[in-house]
Amino acid sequence: MIDTYPQIITNLFIFALAGWIISLKSKNVTHVDSMWSLFFVLTYFTALSQVDSFTDRNIAVLLLLVLWALRLTTHLSIRNFGKPEDIRYKNIRDNNEPNFNLKSLYIIFLFQAVLALIVSLPLVASVFSLSPYGNFDKLGLAMVIVGILIEFVADRQLKRFVKSDDKGVLNKGLWRYSRHPNYFGEWLVWLGFYFISVSAGYLITIVSPILMTILLIKISGVGLMEGTITERRPDYKEYIRKTSSFIPWFPRK
Repeated sequence: MIDTYPQIITNLFIFALAGWIISLKSKNVTHVDSMWSLFFVLTYFTALSQVDSFTDRNIAVLLLLVLWALRLTTHLSIRNFGKPEDIRYKNIRDNNEPNFNLKSLYIIFLFQAVLALIVSLPLVASVFSLSPYGNFDKLGLAMVIVGILIEFVADRQLKRFVKSDDKGVLNKGLWRYSRHPNYFGEWLVWLGFYFISVSAGYLITIVSPILMTILLIKISGVGLMEGTITERRPDYKEYIRKTSSFIPWFPRK
């Protein structure tokens, strides 16, 4: 398994470099969001290229990974198409001038490639295992499927809310039980892939769901999204009081 990492790293670097070159022409780095899930597909295909035959586990993970990646990439690409640079990246740009164009190669693109390399550990581990298909595989695959469905429904509900131009707070559907059900779905996906790698005999890949949890809750997910939202939507303070931040639960009275 270790032998395949030089090729994986090379491919991720080339992909990140291509994204950076595009950003130099567009003067916008937001498309890195659309690239995020494709880093994992590239990693998995690179690992699969190193084995002679595919197991049932390999095929199941491949199908679900591609489904997850296509949905997320399509969703983000449509959402961001034709719009100015996302405020998150605009703030990063402003904080790293002068020469952000050069710095963005490692601050944005290579950084995401490294994160994807770490988070994808369970995917790579599952490729090279010859252990039999077991209950942890079934549990993991079920979690991935449920996670994808939650993300799909949550994003659809959010899209309809944004289109309605409602100045209040989305607190219906899945959003009644969690302020960030889409992030919870994403967490389920990667916890599911981890359980598959456990079935494959690689407990050490637990670093993947741990890192994803930190990213979703503390760094690029919940914490970042809620940093300024109360300024734009005053009702959000009451929504915070009543509604679970991450794991879906019944709202407080």
